[in-house]
Amino acid sequence: MASFPRDQFDAIPNDVDRVGAHRAPRKRGRGWIAFGWATLATAVLVVGGLFALSLFDPRFELPIFPGESATPSDTPTVIQTAEPVTDPTTLDPALLETLTISVLNGTPTQGLSNQAADQIAAAGWPDPSRAAASDTSETETYVYYPSAEYEGVARGIMQLVGAVDVRLSDAFPTATITVVLGADYVPPAAG
Repeated sequence: MASFPRDQFDAIPNDVDRVGAHRAPRKRGRGWIAFGWATLATAVLVVGGLFALSLFDPRFELPIFPGESATPSDTPTVIQTAEPVTDPTTLDPALLETLTISVLNGTPTQGLSNQAADQIAAAGWPDPSRAAASDTSETETYVYYPSAEYEGVARGIMQLVGAVDVRLSDAFPTATITVVLGADYVPPAAG
């Protein structure tokens, strides 16, 4: 085997414990610095992801400042801006002709949407479509309407089925008026 003459790089001080190609051992505590940077990066990514989720999904709220959230009161205040329309024959016939109603059962009890829809149809309203809601854990019954011109109709149907209140919403584009039944819905007595 060939031998090479010794040079300045072959002279290693005895007080340094070298590893590999003239590497000094790592200083104590350097692992904690890497761990700290990794923790900081993880926290930034998690907070950024939650913030992005709150921008894209309106149902997701990120309570950054706890004082901003409204606390529900025991008795909700209902602000009524339109008189309830309880008699469908008082409506403009063109409006009544385009009116569509949907009843969604938001409870695990089978058949409630049929009972409520029959109740609405018996009162002279257009025969509602009936279906199960995607969430069957609703506790309260609400009537949803898409624009201010239908608030009176929504309030009339609210009184008819005994709903808690009406809500202006575009969450149900397939019907003009959508009733989402909750556990508080009491079907009419069979008679």
